[in-house]
Amino acid sequence: MKQPMIETTVTIDGMACAMCEAHIRDALRRELPVSRVRASHKRGVAICESRDTLSEEAIRKTVEATGYRVTAVTSAPKEARGLLALFKKR
Repeated sequence: MKQPMIETTVTIDGMACAMCEAHIRDALRRELPVSRVRASHKRGVAICESRDTLSEEAIRKTVEATGYRVTAVTSAPKEARGLLALFKKR
């Protein structure tokens, strides 16, 4: 059975527009072993998916180097959604 992906939510202060989201996504993809990154300036978060737990120190260093401030980092196994969730329940 495949190991579940880890979903890391990074709460970020200072994002104001879509360009801010792009800066965060690019920096996280470049510096960390992530398979997917989404960011929302409206919600003030970036969500990273990875095979292993990401270092909070590395996340903070990467984000803060772009000029934004990390206020929280949480990680948890990614839960199956949609059609995949139906197969996992069996």
